[in-house]
Amino acid sequence: MTLNNIVTFFRFIVVGVSNTLVDFFVFFSLVALGMPYMWAQIFGYSVGVMNSYIWNRSWTFRAKGAIMKPFFCFLVVNVCSLMVTIAILHVCKEGLPIFWGKMIATMSGIAINWFGIRMWVFSTKSVS
Repeated sequence: MTLNNIVTFFRFIVVGVSNTLVDFFVFFSLVALGMPYMWAQIFGYSVGVMNSYIWNRSWTFRAKGAIMKPFFCFLVVNVCSLMVTIAILHVCKEGLPIFWGKMIATMSGIAINWFGIRMWVFSTKSVS
């Protein structure tokens, strides 16, 4: 792993932490207001995705050029991640407190997003 890859991964993690904070804040606020957790997950995750695209494009991967194609690919990766996180929340809801289900779902989403975003959306082939 090169120094550039390490720096890129570190930036991805920093952006991911900010996305997670935004997502968790929206998710738990909506749940506290009585919204069902599945809808709260969709809204919280969506706000985090908007934050993620802006910061990953401009700071993490420093992408230049086309905006719409990478944004579409970014959305595809995140819809896949959202479906996985919802499924995990659904499976965990019976045996775990919502916080732990959300943590497990979030860790799974991070893995999906890293590989999808790094290898497809902002790959060095499409960025350079």
